[in-house]
Amino acid sequence: MKLHLLGTGAAVSDPHRTTTMLAVEQDDRLLLVDCGGDVIPRMVAMGLDPVKLDALIVTHEHADHVSGFPLLMERLWLMGRTAPLPVLGIAPAIAQVRRVHDAFDTSSWEGYPGFTTQEIALEEGAVVWSDEALHVTAAPGVHAVPTVGLRFESGGGRVLTYSCDTRPSDAITRLADGAHVLVHEATGHGPAHSSASEAADIAVAAGAERLILVHVPPEHVRADDVRAAQQRFGPTEVGSERTTYDV
Repeated sequence: MKLHLLGTGAAVSDPHRTTTMLAVEQDDRLLLVDCGGDVIPRMVAMGLDPVKLDALIVTHEHADHVSGFPLLMERLWLMGRTAPLPVLGIAPAIAQVRRVHDAFDTSSWEGYPGFTTQEIALEEGAVVWSDEALHVTAAPGVHAVPTVGLRFESGGGRVLTYSCDTRPSDAITRLADGAHVLVHEATGHGPAHSSASEAADIAVAAGAERLILVHVPPEHVRADDVRAAQQRFGPTEVGSERTTYDV
C-alpha cells in the first residue's frame, strides 16, 4: 500500500503547504481523501492519474476539506473522464459536496461525468469501501462538526489509519489499533484538534509503528510540540508535502 501526501497543512500553514489531502494506492485502486485544495496539480506532480480515481472520500464538511470539489470535477471533465466519480462520506459532508458543486451550472458541459454519492454511517466500524485490494472502515472523531477517521487495510494485511480533524478520541485510537502507519492531525491542543504530543500518545496507545503528522500549523507554532512528541513516540515525523510513503 502506498500513501501519497498531496497536502499536509492546516487551514493556515506554511507557504509551501496546501490543505491536508491524501491519496491511497493499492494494486490498481486509487482512493482520494478530501479535496480542500487544488488537488489535481498535486496528483499530477506525484505521477498519479486523476482520471483513474476510483473514489473520493470526504471526511467532513469544512472548507479546507471539500471546497476544491467543483474544480476537481471541472478538471476531470477537461482531462477526459467520462465515468461518474463516486463520492463517499457522512451525510453532512455529502450535503456540502452537493452545495459547492451546484454553485456552478454544469448542465451545458457536454460529456460532463458528474458524480454519485454513497453515505457512510457515523459509527465505529462503518464500511466505506471493500474489495480484494482495500478494505476501508471509519470511526467518528470529535471535531466542531461531525467527522470521521479512516482505516485502510490491504489484502496483504498492511494497515494505514488517518485521524482526520479531531481532538484525542478513543474511537480514533481504536481505529488505529496495530496500524503500521498512523497519519494524525497536529493542529494544536484545543476543543476540536490535537497537538503533536497528543497524537504521539495516541500512537503509543494504539500500538502503531510509525506516526506521520499532518494538518500542521506554521513552523514556528509547532516546533516545540513536535520535539515533545518525538520524546513520547520516537518514530514521529512531520509529513512532507508531495511525498509518497510505503505502508
